[in-house]
Amino acid sequence: MIIGIGSDIIDIRRIERSVDRFGERFLNRVFTEGERAKAESRRRSIDTYAKRFAAKEACAKALGTGIYRGVTWKQIEVVNLQGGKPTLRLTGAAAERLEELTPSTLNTLVHVTLTDDHPWAQAFVVIEAVERHLI
Repeated sequence: MIIGIGSDIIDIRRIERSVDRFGERFLNRVFTEGERAKAESRRRSIDTYAKRFAAKEACAKALGTGIYRGVTWKQIEVVNLQGGKPTLRLTGAAAERLEELTPSTLNTLVHVTLTDDHPWAQAFVVIEAVERHLI
């Protein structure tokens, strides 16, 4: 059962301007240490930051909250599985909201796809509730 869908598209240059203008303050406010390490290991770190920013927005939309009602940027973390596939790790109010949306007899799967084609970065998030034995 699908319990949330969200998408976001962002101009990569907008993230670049934010980093240029606010630097560490912006990066520390929006991205976790893990996300920052991943981005800084890439040749075009701004593209990586932009895709992760879009994923956070898309997830907040899928949760039905936006970055609002206690849900903050760093409570939604883009992480990569061992093979590289992106997924999301939710903490704090974001995790609580996910729990509220999920029927008590089911578990959740979060599906994420990220893409960029300069100057655009896009993310699509689907939150699915599945029977426990399927995970």
